[in-house]
Amino acid sequence: MANATPGSAVRVRFCPSPTGNPHVGLVRTALFNWAFARHNKGTLVFRIEDTDAARDSEESYEQLLDSMRWLGLDWDEGPEVGGPHAPYRQSQRMDIYRDVAAKLVDGGYAYPCYCTTEELDARREAARAAGRPSGYDGTCRDLTAEQKQAYEAEGRSHIIRFRMPDEATTFTDLVRGEITVQAENVTDYGIVRANGAPLYTLVNPVDDALMEITHVLRGEDLLSSTPRQIALYKALIELGVAKEIPAFGHLPYVMGEGNKKLSKRDPQASLNLYRERGFLPEGLLNYLSLLGWSFSADQDVFTIDQMIAKFDLADVNSNPARFDLKKAEAINADHIRMLDVQAFAAACEPWLKAPHAPWAPEDFDPAAWAAIAPHAQSRVKVLSEITDNVDFLFLPEPVFDEASWTKAMKEGSDALLRTARAKLEAADWSSPESLKEAVLAAGEEHGLKLGKAQAPVRVAVTGRTVGLPLFESLEILGKDRALARVDAALAKLTA
Repeated sequence: MANATPGSAVRVRFCPSPTGNPHVGLVRTALFNWAFARHNKGTLVFRIEDTDAARDSEESYEQLLDSMRWLGLDWDEGPEVGGPHAPYRQSQRMDIYRDVAAKLVDGGYAYPCYCTTEELDARREAARAAGRPSGYDGTCRDLTAEQKQAYEAEGRSHIIRFRMPDEATTFTDLVRGEITVQAENVTDYGIVRANGAPLYTLVNPVDDALMEITHVLRGEDLLSSTPRQIALYKALIELGVAKEIPAFGHLPYVMGEGNKKLSKRDPQASLNLYRERGFLPEGLLNYLSLLGWSFSADQDVFTIDQMIAKFDLADVNSNPARFDLKKAEAINADHIRMLDVQAFAAACEPWLKAPHAPWAPEDFDPAAWAAIAPHAQSRVKVLSEITDNVDFLFLPEPVFDEASWTKAMKEGSDALLRTARAKLEAADWSSPESLKEAVLAAGEEHGLKLGKAQAPVRVAVTGRTVGLPLFESLEILGKDRALARVDAALAKLTA
């Protein structure tokens, strides 16, 4: 099934490990689970897989929660919310895993394996050399009590391995259709370490079973583990631990540059990068939803509510999706335009203060900001761009950008600026159109079109060749400050 049948209780989960900063591939997985739950009026379980003490950290755990809150991806069960299957951090569920592992061993579904790492490596190498599958060869599958005692007497430790069935596993992937995996390609696997710590291969399916998860939507990189989990589910059902096997859907890879899977180490993979640059949560989620899913053939920009209404796993593509930063920025820009101006102005506030703003707090003019905000909203792609676009209003003098100065201040620019200054001084400063006419007239006197004529004026007043609409900017800056900056530029040109 692509979506749950009407009235069924859809339960999905998002279960990240708290290791490092959240990345966009992880967010895409969270988004698809969240949208599927909301579309089907189901439940999203937020679970933390923190059984790896060497890599997990409390700081990363807090970052995960903060990121979900910032994105607006709320959860129905999990940290801070609670629920009937608490606790939702695996580090607090160790007794549960020990109990289930013991039941699997007692029931004959799992067994102790005393093979050393060196023995395993040697047998794998021999199998590869002979052209055979190099998975576990079942050496400890059927040890007698005497053999186990002998290994124990040697001082050998053991892991616990799950006993895979001897027949092929077939399942219907919600994204990829029917998949069959032959038994020789999925051999017995470890579920408990020698020190007694449970492995992901055990804790993930056990938690899904106990939390009654109906659909597992996760990355394609976990597809190879699905036959193992299905076999474990069947054992858990026979033991009375699980009720049913969930439906699995594996989401396509997110690719970065050079046809490589987007790695957590890639700079553009970090969610924090997008927060720091001033992506709107709505804009980022809109773009990430397109990495493997399509809203419609002719529409890429939509609201979160529209996504929820249309989200169907039948529309998820199995082909890898390429991360395109320029498209992400363009979609975010569209969402910025969709805000009302008051919401846009409020969203920009962090970038109008320290440490982002280069001006003194007392030099910030709220009235000037309110006046320029509508013009800025139509120009910026990400909110962090607002700082450079409006700094000319709040700095005592414009920034000096050497590249902009060199590009705009050509031979004859001093004469043009003198003419423009005279005409601007006589213009009506309550009318951007009047200021435009003044610069246009100055340009005509020097044989220049408006684009060429306004460039030196823009750099003199704002410091940059590119920015917000010039004549509205001049009006908001004010006549005295604008003309003083033209004078300063003339002085520099003639020095």
